[in-house]
Amino acid sequence: MGKATGTLLGLAIGDALGRLTEFRTIEMIAAYEGRDWRRLPLPEKALVTDDTQMTLALGRGLRTALERGPLGPLRLERPLREEFVEWSRSPENNRAPGMTCLRSCQRLSTGRRWQLASDIGSKGCGANMRVAPIGLVAELTTRQLSGAAQLQSALTHGHPTALAASDLTAYAVRKLAEGLPPAGLTAVLRAYALANRTRYDEFWLGDLAAQAHDHSPEKFVARGWDECLGVLDRLDAALADPDVEADPCLATGEGWIAEEALATGLLCFLMLPEDPVAAVRRAAYSSGDSDSIACLTGAFAGAHLGGQAWPADWVERIEYRDELLELGALWD
Repeated sequence: MGKATGTLLGLAIGDALGRLTEFRTIEMIAAYEGRDWRRLPLPEKALVTDDTQMTLALGRGLRTALERGPLGPLRLERPLREEFVEWSRSPENNRAPGMTCLRSCQRLSTGRRWQLASDIGSKGCGANMRVAPIGLVAELTTRQLSGAAQLQSALTHGHPTALAASDLTAYAVRKLAEGLPPAGLTAVLRAYALANRTRYDEFWLGDLAAQAHDHSPEKFVARGWDECLGVLDRLDAALADPDVEADPCLATGEGWIAEEALATGLLCFLMLPEDPVAAVRRAAYSSGDSDSIACLTGAFAGAHLGGQAWPADWVERIEYRDELLELGALWD
């Protein structure tokens, strides 16, 4: 199993580990699971949350778009809108989904322009938790990757930090899958953020920036990239003196917002880059948005190490296993 399969399996495994620890303090987790985070068990019935469900919705929409020809905003937006709305109405959508996603999907279901359906004020992690598939499509140009990552975010989360964090998450998955050593990742992400800091891609985003109150599209996007650069500073400081035994949320944030989910997911991965099982356990054994943090950690670990990173008995138990393997095989 290749890097794409490893990414999608890791994402779902992290999500399933974090599903039972989300909304709990470290003390509460310790009372239920014991104090050794390295022994956090994957449940026998490894159910996932809306994080994996929305990743699969994005994956299906992306697959449909690519089957129709070269990727562009209109070709991607149509199937993504359909998949997101269908997810929002599904009886399986019973995993404490984010309110931003639900409200935005309701507006998308009315047929209004997506720029008007988006929540321009929300930078919740619901956009970058699901973006990994875009980083797995090797034939996309860098502009297509960036545009697609930001567009899929903006369908629900239109805040510039949500756009930038989604872009960075997809780019991190791509670079790791290409073989970038983990030790060089934060420098590459910082350079990417600086290079894109004032670039507003109107081809992909249309008049989204006009829905906000910034003085120009460039100031709109810079606001998001600056917040991501700020949290990368916190990440680098944490990695300079890593403490794998401490709650990772203390260093880079609880992960409810996009830039903190990215940074804390990266922190758990980069502290344990060659031990993916320990990395997702550390991410899930945390006080914040544990399923989303572990979901991102698992995606980064799987992109780095491939499908062989994950124990076979864990893979067998994961919910939506067959569809995860199907999409992984497509992009491997």
